[in-house]
Amino acid sequence: VQLQASGGGLVQAGGSLRLSCAASGLTFSSYSMGWFRLAPGKEREFVAAISRTANTIDYADSVKGRFTISRDNAKNTMYLQMNSLKPEDTAVYYCAPRTRRSGQPVSDMRDYDYWGQGTLVTVSS
Repeated sequence: VQLQASGGGLVQAGGSLRLSCAASGLTFSSYSMGWFRLAPGKEREFVAAISRTANTIDYADSVKGRFTISRDNAKNTMYLQMNSLKPEDTAVYYCAPRTRRSGQPVSDMRDYDYWGQGTLVTVSS
C-alpha cells in the first residue's frame, strides 16, 4: 500500500490549501479514508474521515466548518480543502485507509495500519 500526500506549503493565516492523497496497492473504493496531522510537540490527531461512498463524513471539532474532505474513487484520490487556516493548523498532514473495524470511533488511529510520508502545512500569523 502506498499513500502519497501532496499539496502542503506555506500560507498566511486566513488562507487556503488543498491537500491530495493518491493511494495505490489497495482497492481504494473499499475503504473509508482519514486525514490526520502531527504538529510539533504534539501527538498525531484526527482531522477528518470519509466513508467508502462519501455518505458519512466526520470532522474534528477544531476544523469543522473550515475543512472539507472529499474523494474521487475513479482516481483513487482523497482531498482535504482547508480554508480559513490558522497558525495552529501547522502540522504534517497524513492520509490513511481505515483497514480495521474495531468498533472504535473513526478517529481512533488503531484502525489505520498504513501511513504515507505526509505533507507539511505551515500557517504563518
